[in-house]
Amino acid sequence: MSFQTPRSIEEMLAAIHKREYLMPAIQREFVWGAEQITKLFDSLMRGYPVGSFLLWDVKPETAQSYTFYEFLTNYHERDNPYADKATVPAGSGTIAVLDGQQRLTSLNIALYGSFAEKKKYAWWNSADAFPVKRLYLNLVDAADDEELGLKYDLRFLTDKEAAAEEGGEDKWFRVGAVLGLANAGPAIMQELTRRNIAGSADAFQRLYDLYEAIRVLKPMNYFLVTDQDADKVLEIFVRVNSGGTTLSYSDLLLSMATNQWRDLDAREEVRSLVAEINSNAGRQFSFSKDVVLKTALTIADVDVRFKVTNFTQSNMAKVEEAWPQIKGALLRAATLLQQFGYNERNLTANSVIVPLAYYLHLRGATDSYLDSTANAADRLALQRWVTRSLIKRGIWGSGLDTLLTRIRDVLRDHAGADFPVAEVEDAMATAGKSLAFDNAEIDELLNLKYGGQRTFSVLSVLYPGLDLGKKFHEDHIFPKSRFTRKKLTEAGIPAERIDDYLGAVNLLPNLQLLAGTANIEKQDALPANWIEAAFPSEEKRATYIAENDLDDLPLDLAEFSEFFEKRKQRVRSRLIAALGATPVPTKAEGRDLLVLRQVARLGVGDPSGGQAHQPFDERGCWSGAVGVVQKRWGWRGASGDVFPSGDGAGVASPAMNSPHRQAGPPRRQ
Repeated sequence: MSFQTPRSIEEMLAAIHKREYLMPAIQREFVWGAEQITKLFDSLMRGYPVGSFLLWDVKPETAQSYTFYEFLTNYHERDNPYADKATVPAGSGTIAVLDGQQRLTSLNIALYGSFAEKKKYAWWNSADAFPVKRLYLNLVDAADDEELGLKYDLRFLTDKEAAAEEGGEDKWFRVGAVLGLANAGPAIMQELTRRNIAGSADAFQRLYDLYEAIRVLKPMNYFLVTDQDADKVLEIFVRVNSGGTTLSYSDLLLSMATNQWRDLDAREEVRSLVAEINSNAGRQFSFSKDVVLKTALTIADVDVRFKVTNFTQSNMAKVEEAWPQIKGALLRAATLLQQFGYNERNLTANSVIVPLAYYLHLRGATDSYLDSTANAADRLALQRWVTRSLIKRGIWGSGLDTLLTRIRDVLRDHAGADFPVAEVEDAMATAGKSLAFDNAEIDELLNLKYGGQRTFSVLSVLYPGLDLGKKFHEDHIFPKSRFTRKKLTEAGIPAERIDDYLGAVNLLPNLQLLAGTANIEKQDALPANWIEAAFPSEEKRATYIAENDLDDLPLDLAEFSEFFEKRKQRVRSRLIAALGATPVPTKAEGRDLLVLRQVARLGVGDPSGGQAHQPFDERGCWSGAVGVVQKRWGWRGASGDVFPSGDGAGVASPAMNSPHRQAGPPRRQ
């Protein structure tokens, strides 16, 4: 890489129009707006540096392996937002712009072309929504210092807006017209005379500043890379662009795939899939193109590393052929994660979706897999594995490609079977990604705070029977609003204990998962008071307390510290049990869990209102449900589970329809 002789803007753009300079496919789309372009020209006219450029001398033998694009001249947000593909003749090389695309495209649009973006509040399909504008310089007036901090009044205007009004000053000079001025002296005076502003020294100076910036000065400093190793060039490109809009290897490599696909537009397909995964069907995720592309490589059964050499024509053909399966698997995997209770806030590692999608692809899962009783145990196994991997530190960080490859190998060896939990975890351990938790790690989890990245995952382990696809909140058992120095003092808490209270209120032992509506209704009520109001039945109160580890719940704040320490030990024991070797649920366990949840939906009474519960029997129930209820006789659950009744049939709580509590796991008596 070597520094080259600086060039003028006119010289650089002339090379672009001769197609001597092209954009490699690793470049992004044009994203600058009108404000950024005007600021660029203001900087140039003031003599400010505008940064250096990085070019790549692509030899003929290399050029034929990659895709290149021309520079945009007439940008139209709706009709022409992307550059056209360029053709490099056989036996020819080219100069590829690695850094500086946005600036060079902006200069080209301003000097040679036009800029059309949608007017605010206009309809997208309206013919008048995208007025074609060009960059103009106000020769008469300086810029308003309050606007953008510009010295020169530069604006994108339609030709009609720039035209002089009858009897008014002809003050708007189209910036691109500077290329047609024969010289910087007489030609400028002739232009000003034609506009009847020849007597304005300020007008002359402004037009001369533009002329000098574009045609005289040589602010275009650039380095030239001659290395033909594409991966090395890619690394250089990422590093020099790290200070601007965040780049990823997938952004770059995806562009390279575009020309490799025969029937589909890779860039558009990935872009639309990312949007669908993240926001359709009530999902709230923030998956990136990186994740989609990594999943595509995994499912296509090619090297998962983001290397230029992996994006060969043959590999991209495999990805394109498998694209419908890739798309379906990712959408189902995202839905599963949603059912597990995850969203963009609490999903701490987006990469977990890659093996999840690959597994769904291997077993040929359809949409029915997501809610069928037959697959309930398998979904539960997936949920437990996903949750544990998100709780454990360092699983989805460094060494990701090795981890994904080893998991893929195991899943491929067990294709068609249920999720092989033990085998997957063994493979992860060999890659230094063990899911085993020692006592120190368990103790660390007990200090997780409200709203922390891993807090939801840990709470979901403590509440394995909840239907987490519904909206649950992380709830303070003792409300945080009562934990201020003033309120604690008023509650009679000794001054020497207040710091302990303040330090404990946001920690895991004072947290639970609670249905959103119930949490809203609870507000700042003390837990004992809220439970009394929400569950009038003593049996219901006892069940709720047992399900949520609220034994020894005090009536007020005076004994909070003692309650906190006791619950901390109970939670610790539950975490040790839950985060040991991952238990593989049986099909019967998964089926029974679904049955119990469905039974809960048959009830009509509301525990908050003291209404009677509906006896459960065969009426209105599907085959097998009664047997499950009877099999689970002697179990007591939270609201939403099955309770014994005097007639020997059982009673279904209506909690699935209640605003207070969703169904919880049954608990043996």
